[in-house]
Amino acid sequence: MPVDPNLDVERRVVRNGLPSNDLVHTAHTDGNDRIFPRILDLYLAPGSIIADVTYGKGVFWRRIPPDKYELRPTDILTGTDCRDLPYADNEIDCVVLDPPYMHSPGGTAHMAHSAFEEHYRNNSAKNRTGKKYHDAVVELYRQAAQEAHRVLRQRGVLIVKCQDEVCSNRQRFTHIEIIQSLDEIGFIPEDLFVAVRNNKPGISRAIRQVHARKNHSYFLVFWKPGEGRRIWEAPE
Repeated sequence: MPVDPNLDVERRVVRNGLPSNDLVHTAHTDGNDRIFPRILDLYLAPGSIIADVTYGKGVFWRRIPPDKYELRPTDILTGTDCRDLPYADNEIDCVVLDPPYMHSPGGTAHMAHSAFEEHYRNNSAKNRTGKKYHDAVVELYRQAAQEAHRVLRQRGVLIVKCQDEVCSNRQRFTHIEIIQSLDEIGFIPEDLFVAVRNNKPGISRAIRQVHARKNHSYFLVFWKPGEGRRIWEAPE
């Protein structure tokens, strides 16, 4: 019976390796600035061109040496929409996408996430998506991913930050919706990291709790397949 060459490679790695528990795990109680460098170490080689298209205040990059990668930071506040990037086709090694990922239904609710409404006009359906509220959030991810697919080289990596939410008393598993949407674009979902909050989230007014309160978010890792094997190979 022929031996699967992929399994053979895995056996050789295990047989010739050393025992260790110094590994990158899927769930973390650290902040984003500690989790993000571990993801890059796992999926990007030093010197890679990384376009952080929702850079903001650069929280992800606080613990990363400035000369380790070729960083290209942009965001909507500096005039660059993540859905319309100033890069050529197949130019970038990695795209990082972390838009405001919760809608605000109006009034004072979710004021911490007002940037989505302010910058993407979520509630007025004038966000270039034709959708509103949660559906507009997911559509923004989809359109940004389409643009990321254009600028990424073959086997390029897309790192997406997101969080599930409850919208109109309906549970919305945003990370699953994004995975399904990006699969249609042509990305391969490769990994998932869970960032758990250390403090306890609350709400301003409560009558009766209906759903579990979210105290975690996700980093999703995708890659753009090329002509070769559709199996991820770690960078050298």
